[in-house]
Amino acid sequence: MARPTIADIAREAGVSKGAVSFALNGRPGVSEATRDRILRVAERMNWRPHSAARALGGARAGAVGLVLARPARTIGLEPFFGQLLSGLQAALSTRGTALQLLVVEDTAAEIEVYRRWTSEHRVDGFVLVDLQVRDPRIPVLEELGTPTVVLGGPGRHGRLPAVWADDRAAMTSIVEYLAALGHRRIAHLAGLPSFQHTRRRIRAVRDAARRLGLTDAVSVPTDFSDAEGAAATRALLARPGRRRPTAIVYDSDVMAVAGLGVASEMGVPVPGELSIVSFDDSALTRIVHPSLTALSRDTFALGEQVATALLALVDDPSSAHDVQNPTPRLTVRESTAAPADAGRAPDLDSAH
Repeated sequence: MARPTIADIAREAGVSKGAVSFALNGRPGVSEATRDRILRVAERMNWRPHSAARALGGARAGAVGLVLARPARTIGLEPFFGQLLSGLQAALSTRGTALQLLVVEDTAAEIEVYRRWTSEHRVDGFVLVDLQVRDPRIPVLEELGTPTVVLGGPGRHGRLPAVWADDRAAMTSIVEYLAALGHRRIAHLAGLPSFQHTRRRIRAVRDAARRLGLTDAVSVPTDFSDAEGAAATRALLARPGRRRPTAIVYDSDVMAVAGLGVASEMGVPVPGELSIVSFDDSALTRIVHPSLTALSRDTFALGEQVATALLALVDDPSSAHDVQNPTPRLTVRESTAAPADAGRAPDLDSAH
């Protein structure tokens, strides 16, 4: 069915198009009786103003956009995104603003959505996630001029304001904790290597391992999925003897739970022979047995903060500034303990 127009409403109500325009925009020029009749017809015909026409009249779209270029199956599994989206919408709802979400195949498709939604005045602003190394989206969004808040940092997001937490400090705290327990062979199942936060975490593991004198510290990139997390865990635990890690750090709780399942399948007791730590904390880490040590942060509140920053930016572009969140804190649970070989002489053959 074709979208109803002002002309359709005018014909149905028996008035001019000008009278319809006055009535729908709350302007004087028609009687109250005529205005009521026009509004009743518009409601019956389910008429809504075209977003471009609203923008030309200075009206807002009443929505903000979030475009995700990740495999849909991994997004659906990750509690992080569920909590983030809930926090975003909770804050946006206080202003009657909707969250328009779209999952796309790749960065090129994501950029095309930014251009199209901006030209169609579909949204008042964007939330940008998953900052990339040499991110091609930044100059496009700066050129478009639509208010945008980045989730992630610090730095490397051009002139766009960001809400961020210190991933490097958080990862360093994990490695220091495991080293203090006596672990010397640590593996890190990282996310996508094109993401800035993945690179920061990998560097944090490498630098902390060197400073703490660890025998072995390897980072293995994945797509954040349970499947790749399980496969990488299986490969690590299949290493012979003292080449096998005594602790594995996972960049997501979904991968950490998958890794716990693989350890059980292979007869590797947790934490007796393997300690597991998740970078993300959610109900998943608490309901499995043993419960998982994890970095804790309030992801719902993070989403609220990003939405609040974006709404402020839409209201006043001069309000743009970066906001640093508290560094996630390690919550120790049942999945970590001193390694079985703690206190033995180091095996020099196992070093890189």
